[in-house]
Amino acid sequence: MSTNSNISIHVTQLSKKYEIGSTQKDTLSESLTGIFKTTRKEDFWALKEVYFDIHRGEVVGIIGKNGAGKSTLLKVLSKITKPTSGRAELYGRIASLLEVGTGFHPELNGRENIYLNGSLLGLSRKEINERLEQIIEFSGIGNFIDTPVKKYSSGMYVRLAFSVAAHLNPEILLIDEVLAVGDHAFQQKCLGKMEEVASSGRTVLLVSHNLEVIENLCTKTIWIDDGRLAFYGDTREAIRSYLASVENTQEKTKAKYLKNIK
Repeated sequence: MSTNSNISIHVTQLSKKYEIGSTQKDTLSESLTGIFKTTRKEDFWALKEVYFDIHRGEVVGIIGKNGAGKSTLLKVLSKITKPTSGRAELYGRIASLLEVGTGFHPELNGRENIYLNGSLLGLSRKEINERLEQIIEFSGIGNFIDTPVKKYSSGMYVRLAFSVAAHLNPEILLIDEVLAVGDHAFQQKCLGKMEEVASSGRTVLLVSHNLEVIENLCTKTIWIDDGRLAFYGDTREAIRSYLASVENTQEKTKAKYLKNIK
């Protein structure tokens, strides 16, 4: 696929397998006593042949129940973890806001981490300087900018992390549920910024359990169910299909429970 096309993210038959059931041996005695034990290991497929294309300037949501594979997908796209099979091609500079604690060096202060992240994105010091005051102002952490981030609260961390990710002009912005840590006013501020990012022709991919946010912000939505692509298309249709599935599952669980207590 040509990088000159209108495609921003191209995912083909993407799968990710983890091995579960193994026992972590932390001490020598545990290792020695474990020599004669057999541990059953099983394959767990967090993603199973997922495929989709996202165009430049689109804001796309990702929904699904806990453990469905949403965060795993973002980690693969962010190149934090490698896929077991398939391909994920991203065309442009990527900034990601995933788990709290990812992307910042805890011993560095906020200002130093801004420069660190900017340099990792390939920006010059001059380019970072031009955005520095905007980043600090948007984050709202004030004088704490020169405090080591290991002393930040989770809310302060997320405020600065989002501000850095959004203002360093990435062409692709990947965001996980971490925005739920911030207060309501800051969440609304972030939503406005994401709309601004998308209107400038950049791409936003957002994982959230807040379906109202997904509906208001995203024109298209991906529904991941047990690692597979259950739906990709119009956001309202995606949400309707997802909620119908959840209600159906709950009804089956209720019926099974009532049957067992008779």
